[in-house]
Amino acid sequence: MKEPALQDNRPTEALEVFADALRNRRTTNFFKAMPAPIESLRSAIDTARWAPNHKLTEPWHFYLLGPQTIVDLRHLVVDVKAAGKADAIREKVLKRLQGVPGWFVLTCRTSDDSLREKEDYASCCCAVQNLTLYLWQAGIGVKWTTGAVTRDPRFYELLGIDSSKEFVVGLFWYGYPKAVAEQERLSVAEICTEIP
Repeated sequence: MKEPALQDNRPTEALEVFADALRNRRTTNFFKAMPAPIESLRSAIDTARWAPNHKLTEPWHFYLLGPQTIVDLRHLVVDVKAAGKADAIREKVLKRLQGVPGWFVLTCRTSDDSLREKEDYASCCCAVQNLTLYLWQAGIGVKWTTGAVTRDPRFYELLGIDSSKEFVVGLFWYGYPKAVAEQERLSVAEICTEIP
């Protein structure tokens, strides 16, 4: 084992830069037309895989979607999201989806042990945080979606995912943000209880 890299005397400025990166990341809902490089996503996945995971199960798997799969998935999303709705609404949903330049999916390995599956899902969520923070630092925004389409058997079939071996953690959109939303959070005093 090597000595820990962290030290108690880290410069306050470095910690504040890191804290700002955490505080300023936002979910991106609307993207610029230019796609982000796939290499940036691969580098983010390399960072994501270092997330904490109980017993080093590494339960995650990333599916990077190419142009034809994205076209097919857009139509599936429209079918699920706008089922039975007027053509104008279906067109509006499709147009919105056409404005998303990059798509990927994250799955988690299933387990017969419900506690392990819960821990593995939590690890996947940590991996998502690593990935989104990395991409945000590269100027790339992400939206994590968990809509009905991610539970539809046709989604699994389209991507070749075996639902007996893995489940979908989320469908992710990524690209350069058109705008960054302002946001407020509860104060530390409101969310923290100190117990003597």
